[in-house]
Amino acid sequence: MRHIFKFPDIGEGLTEGIIIEWYVDKGTTVKVGQPLVKMETDKVVTDIPSPRAGVIAARYGKVGETIHVGETLVEIEIEGEEAAEAPSTQPEQVEEKGAGVVGTIEVASGNALLPASEEGTEPRPAAVSAERRKVLATPVARAMAREMNIDINLVTGTGPAGRVMKSDIQNFHAPAASVVSAAAKAPSAQAAPGELIEIRPMSQIRKSIARNMLRSKQSTAHMTLFEEPEVSRLVEARTRYKEEYRKEDLSLTYLPFIIKAVVAALKRHPELNSEMDFDKGNIIYKNFYNIGIAVSTEDGLVVPVIRDADKLSIRELSRAVADIAVKARDRKLTLDDMKDGTFTITNYGALGGWFGVPVINYPQVGILGIGRINQQPVVADGEIKVGNVMPLSLSVDHRMVDGAEATEFLNDVAAGVSDPLSIIMRQ
Repeated sequence: MRHIFKFPDIGEGLTEGIIIEWYVDKGTTVKVGQPLVKMETDKVVTDIPSPRAGVIAARYGKVGETIHVGETLVEIEIEGEEAAEAPSTQPEQVEEKGAGVVGTIEVASGNALLPASEEGTEPRPAAVSAERRKVLATPVARAMAREMNIDINLVTGTGPAGRVMKSDIQNFHAPAASVVSAAAKAPSAQAAPGELIEIRPMSQIRKSIARNMLRSKQSTAHMTLFEEPEVSRLVEARTRYKEEYRKEDLSLTYLPFIIKAVVAALKRHPELNSEMDFDKGNIIYKNFYNIGIAVSTEDGLVVPVIRDADKLSIRELSRAVADIAVKARDRKLTLDDMKDGTFTITNYGALGGWFGVPVINYPQVGILGIGRINQQPVVADGEIKVGNVMPLSLSVDHRMVDGAEATEFLNDVAAGVSDPLSIIMRQ
């Protein structure tokens, strides 16, 4: 029997992926759960495991091609007991597909088991679009290549599957007469005479960000509040213990303390740790605290999740923050790392930002923005002194959270970062 395995719906609204690396070829024997192919989606790079044990009879798609959910990845020849136990599924009428990723193949609904043919069906990519044939490269590398007038096709990539990275562009020494892309040599067909424009294709992650931001703005009633707590005690606590943490190869930042303060505030204000099911008229209160942390990478912004943050100590949170940062940098985040968040923190202060109006990570109902700590005059006990001030910006879905509750939540977070010991002692 032959099992036709299609690119599955791996959740989070993903509809397509780019083949980064094949682990198998025709004739490879595979086990259940063995990785077949590495795929890049809008959010992560992930391995797709084999659903069956058997021998690869056919493989579809080349490295760099885009595969949509429901398109065939491999055909697996199944023998022995598993084939006998597998239900017999008759294929639907053969559907002729146009010029696409895998050419003309038999298509059955779902991942079906088909009777084995005499020979394995060889992949026939047919005419692949220019977008699918393009060199694998990160968005940052493409932008840098354009700015430096470098033909990216001439650059040897050192990333996964030969992907061109930012460092590859920096290390590439273009000749004096740099190769100019065809788009630069001739005006775009879409450009009117005399107009100076450039049309660039959107990256996968930019498409995802655009969709998510638009959905958030269209689906929620954004309201943003601001606060500036004095955090000298927090600064002192970090300064006191950062050398001790460094001996354990840990970098003690302010973020674990902020996470502690946020979780404590969420427990007092459960509406900010909930989700609205508007169609059914329900509010889903979540009794777990999975905190999303916005991370800037070379490929764009991602939001991995620290699960059960309420159960972690400052030391454990420091390690968790470091781990997700490394995984994000090394492009090893999985979908499990990205899903089930209940509240998000974005730390633009690490880049020098002060105040911002963060966009809610829908369907969550709240996001906290952290600005850089500044020394400025503060009034304490009737006297003016130099203090350390941390700018906070809280965006909430006003459909779910009233102004008074949002203010109380932000005040609780501010109190927590102002006196970190109180947060630790209460948990």
